[in-house]
Amino acid sequence: QVQLVESGGGLVQAGGSLRLSCAASGRTFSSYAMAWYRQAPGKQRELVATMHSEMSNYADSVKGRFTISRDNAKNTVYLQMNSLKPEDTAVYYCYAWHAGLEFWGQGTQVTVSS
Repeated sequence: QVQLVESGGGLVQAGGSLRLSCAASGRTFSSYAMAWYRQAPGKQRELVATMHSEMSNYADSVKGRFTISRDNAKNTVYLQMNSLKPEDTAVYYCYAWHAGLEFWGQGTQVTVSS
């Protein structure tokens, strides 16, 4: 069982930056592929970024602005978000998967004001 706890959300002006963190429990964190999703009000949850075997992928809407990274020694995955836009406003969720198992964090709110 893996528990994921996100932090770092908040209110920021357009053009600003935030860094989200996702701390994971468990001794096999390095084996898990990790991702960030987001869900805006009235919209479906969407994939933002993934990291697996040191390879990362991004949604087109965040390419060049967001960076996913991980520190296996700290059991933590990060999402650095730069040049934030009002349309980035959403609840951001951390997601982990490995060997058919998947886990979600509780989410952290990001609000970008114009």
